[in-house]
Formats: sequence, structure tokens, C-alpha cells
Amino acid sequence: MSLFFAGLPLLLLIIVIVLFFSFVPVGLWISAIAAGVDVGLITLIGMRLRRVAPARIILPFIKAQKGGVETTIDKLEAHFLAGGNVDNVVDALIAAHRADIALT
Repeated sequence: MSLFFAGLPLLLLIIVIVLFFSFVPVGLWISAIAAGVDVGLITLIGMRLRRVAPARIILPFIKAQKGGVETTIDKLEAHFLAGGNVDNVVDALIAAHRADIALT
């Protein structure tokens, strides 16, 4: 019986770790950090809670930052929640930026 109670905290720790890694896209977070884009784990958790696919926002956000377009994750997420295609919009913003077309 004592062995059961000794292994219980370890089992609970393993369950918490598995739930954390299944809920938080750590690989996407590492990709963003490696690309030099400031994305917090809390932001990714918030996206999951709002039922937004983080990859559909973060990958275009990285592309926008690398393309020289100043935008925010909140703006891209709002566009996604409104039914827009974030990837196409970021591509258009980058093309407009390169062609020196002012968008206001």
C-alpha cells in the first residue's frame, strides 16, 4: 500500500505533463522564438481556448515579421475569427509592402 502512495505523485506529474504538451503547441512556440518573433505561451493557450488554430495565426505572423510588415497577433486572430484567410492577407500585405503601396 505504501508503494502505491509513493508512485501516485509521480503518476499525477506525468498526467499533468502530458496534458500540458497536448494543449500547448510547444513546437510552434519554439519555431516562433527561433524566428525572432515574440509569442508567449499564454497567447498560445488563449488561442486554444478561443478555438483558434495557433498554426493558422503564428506561421503567417512569422512570415509577416520576416517580410517587414508591422502587424499584431491580435489583428490576425480577429481576421481569422471573422472568417478571413490570414495567409492570403499576409501575402498581400507583403506584396504591397514590397511594391511601396501605402495601405491605411
